[in-house]
Amino acid sequence: MDLSYRRSHLSVYLLVLIVVLSGCGGASNNTEIKTSSIIITAQPVSQAVSAGQTATFSIIANSVVSSGISDLGFQWQKNGSDIPNATAATYTTPTTTTGDSGGQFMVTVSHSSESVTSNPATLIVNPVPSASNTDVTTYHYDNLRTGQNLHEAVLTPANVNPSKFGKLGSFVVDGYVDAQPLYLSEVTIPGNGIKNVLYVVTEHGSVYAFDTDTVSGDSKSYLWKTSTVSATETPGYNACPQVFPEIGITSTPVIDRKRGAIYVVAMTKDSSGNQFHRIHALDLGSGKELFGGPTTITATYPGSGANSSNGTVVFDPKQYKDRAALLEANGMIYTTWSSHCDGWPYTSWLIAYNADTLKQTGVLNLTPNGNDGGIWMSGAGPGADAAGNVYFIIGNGDFDTTMDSTGFPVRGNCGNCFVKISSTTPLKLLDYFTPFNTATESAADTDFGSGGPVLLPDVVDASGKTRHLAVGSGKDGLIYVVDRDNMGRFDGTSNNIYQLISGQLAGGVWAKPSYFNNTVYYGAVGDAIKAFPFANGTLAATPSSQSPSQFRYPGAAMVISAHNTTNGIVWAVENNTNGVLHAYDATNLATELYNSNSAASNRDVFAGNKFITAMVANSKVFVGTPNSVAVFGVLP
Repeated sequence: MDLSYRRSHLSVYLLVLIVVLSGCGGASNNTEIKTSSIIITAQPVSQAVSAGQTATFSIIANSVVSSGISDLGFQWQKNGSDIPNATAATYTTPTTTTGDSGGQFMVTVSHSSESVTSNPATLIVNPVPSASNTDVTTYHYDNLRTGQNLHEAVLTPANVNPSKFGKLGSFVVDGYVDAQPLYLSEVTIPGNGIKNVLYVVTEHGSVYAFDTDTVSGDSKSYLWKTSTVSATETPGYNACPQVFPEIGITSTPVIDRKRGAIYVVAMTKDSSGNQFHRIHALDLGSGKELFGGPTTITATYPGSGANSSNGTVVFDPKQYKDRAALLEANGMIYTTWSSHCDGWPYTSWLIAYNADTLKQTGVLNLTPNGNDGGIWMSGAGPGADAAGNVYFIIGNGDFDTTMDSTGFPVRGNCGNCFVKISSTTPLKLLDYFTPFNTATESAADTDFGSGGPVLLPDVVDASGKTRHLAVGSGKDGLIYVVDRDNMGRFDGTSNNIYQLISGQLAGGVWAKPSYFNNTVYYGAVGDAIKAFPFANGTLAATPSSQSPSQFRYPGAAMVISAHNTTNGIVWAVENNTNGVLHAYDATNLATELYNSNSAASNRDVFAGNKFITAMVANSKVFVGTPNSVAVFGVLP
C-alpha cells in the first residue's frame, strides 16, 4: 500500500447490519473508540433469540488511511476465545441452545499493526415455550380477536368453583389498568433468570414486568418498571370522564417475541400544556427503549375536513387518544384514534409504524373531508386476516351517501363504517359496510362503532362454499354478520350483508363478541351473556343458552379458556364498585361455575374497572383494576 498519499484521503467500510431470523436485543451503544487509524462507529448489539434460532452480530468501522483503499481485519470472539473462521464484519451463530445464553461476543478490528476491540454484546437464548404454555401477545389472543385460549390445561369446570378456585393476590401498580395485560412464558430477565412474565401498562404511563409465579397478597415487587413519561412531562390530562383523571397508556400493547419488544403508545403533556403521543418499543427482558425510540406521533392527510388548512388535515394530539388495542401485522404496528368525548374538531385516523424502526409507514384518514369518525371499539383491537388486511369499526361521523361508480363514498368520508384496509402501503380502503340508516345513526349517536369486531375462522355454508366472515355490533343492538370478501357497502334502502340478526340483544354493545367451538358469545349492556352457534355457515337467530346474570354498562368483553374443544369456560368481568369475575360453562351458559362474590368472607373481592377484560394464561386469570392486576387461580 502506498503510504505517500496525503492523510486527507478517507476510505470507509460501512458494514451494514444483516437481519436474519433472530430476535432483537437491547439498544445499540454507538460510543466511538478511536485510534490513529481505526474508528468503531457502531458497536455489536446484544441479541435475544429463542432456542433453535440463530443470532447475527455486526460492527460498523471506518479506517482513516493515506490511501484510497483500506484493508480492515476482523476476528470475533466468544467469551474471550477466537471463533474459527469468524473474520468478517458480521458473525452469525450456529443454531442456538439455552446453554448459549449469557455468552459474550466481541470483535477485534485490525489494520496494519494496529487493532481495537469492540464492546461485548450479550446473547440471550430463551427456551421455546412448551406446548402447555401460551404466550398472550395481543388483545384477545390473536389477530382475529377470537378471545379464545385453546391451550389451558389446568382450569376446568371441575376445579373452577368457590372451594377450589379464587383470588391468589394482586400486583400493585401506580395507576388505572385500562389495557388488557399480556403474558410471556419463560423469558430471560437479566440478573433474575428465566421467568413467566406478566406485562402491565397503566394510565400513569408506566410499563411493568411481573413474575407471575410469585403473586401473594398485594405484591409491589416487579422484575422491571419503565416510565414513558420524561422528567419534564406528566401524563396527559382531559376533564372528560371517559379516561380520568390522567391519560398515560390506554390501549392494549402488542408483543413481538422474535423482535424482543413490547410496543406501547403513551400520552404526555409538558409544562406549557402541549400534549404528545409517542410510540415506544421496550426490551422484553429489561424495559429499555429499542429501535431508536420513542417516536412522536404526527400525521397529515389530504382533505378539507375538521382541523384542515390549505387542503391538508392535521392530526392534533390534544384532540385524540389511542383507545383501541394495537395491532401488529405485515411488519407494522397499527394505531387507531378516538377523540376525547367527541370533542370537536377531530377526524378518523389510522397511522402505521415500522416494527423494526418505529418510522411511520402509512397514514389513512377515513373522514378526510368531514368530521368525527373516532375509532373507539371500547378498547377492542382492529383485526387482521391471513392476508394481512386490517378490519375495524368506525364511530359516528360523516358519510357520503353519494357514491362513485365503484360504490365508495364520493368524498372519501366513511363514518359509522365497518372497514377493510389494504395490507400494503399506501393504506387504502378496500371494502366497507355501513347500515342503510347510517346518517340517522350518526346524528343520534347510535352508531355501531362502540363495539369491536371478531373475524371468524372459516365456515362452510349449506352449499359447501367456504365463507370468510366477521361479526360486529354497537349501540344499535343489532348483530351484523359480514362477508369479508364482499362486505356489502352502502344501500340507502336495505342492509346488503351476509346476515342481520335483530331483537336478540337487550341493549347496545360496548365490547366485542368472542368465538369458541363454532359459537359466538355476546355480552350486551343490561343483558345476559348469550351463545349463538353456527350451523351450515349461518349464525343462529336465537341464542342456544344464556347466563343467569345480567351485566350493567358497559356489558362484558368475554374470553374463553379451553383445552382444544374441551373444558370450555367463558370468563367475564362485571363492572361495579367491586368488580365481579364470572365463569360459565361454555357449553351451557346457564351453568355458572364461579363468581368472585360467592367466596366467603370477601376473600375474592377486587375493585371494579369499566372496560376491562379478563385474560387467562397458564392456569391463572388476570383482571385489571384501578390500581392493580388481580390474579385468580386454583387455590393452594
